[in-house]
Amino acid sequence: MSATITVTQDFDTCLALRHQVFVQEQGVPIEEEQDALDAEATHLLASISGTAVGTARILFQGPVAKVGRVCLLPSARGTGLGADVIRATIAIARDTPGIDRVKLGAQIQALGFYEKLGFQAFGPVYDDAGIDHRDMVLDLEPA
Repeated sequence: MSATITVTQDFDTCLALRHQVFVQEQGVPIEEEQDALDAEATHLLASISGTAVGTARILFQGPVAKVGRVCLLPSARGTGLGADVIRATIAIARDTPGIDRVKLGAQIQALGFYEKLGFQAFGPVYDDAGIDHRDMVLDLEPA
């Protein structure tokens, strides 16, 4: 498997992936999947052998890098690429001056996945687009 994860300006491809996973597969209303924050986000694109299979976005809010809209097509799940995408977001956060933590809202079934990558859950379970989520955080070590 020849996988790459890059920061991208190809927002149309990111949106197409998100539409397939969140809207078509998970039933998230399209008006909740896309928002005005996309314009200010840093977008990542994951590809296998040149074919786009996943994406994520990062919003920088004060000292926090907020990771969201993380998705992989079914064909790429279970390959380790999802963990690599999250590690890439953490590396970008770590390399951004003033950022000292990474935060995300995880779907409940993905809590264990994020815990293995060092995130800790906090706060109550909440509904986001009809799917139960819980906030998670990873404190970055000082350089």
